[in-house]
Amino acid sequence: MRTENQIQSKINELTLQRRSLETRLAPLESDNSQRESLNAQIGRLEDMILMLEWVLNAPAGKYHA
Repeated sequence: MRTENQIQSKINELTLQRRSLETRLAPLESDNSQRESLNAQIGRLEDMILMLEWVLNAPAGKYHA
């Protein structure tokens, strides 16, 4: 099991990667294939970030009370 600091570090790393991809995406207007590829990568990074955030803030308690 990873520690909270390790998970937060990975979230920060993925966030930096997402920002990098977003800056590469900004100037592209006409190259649809490259835009689609970058958007897909950004989507995967966002999914990973959300999953890791969920791990850090996992709900405690029972689903049905």
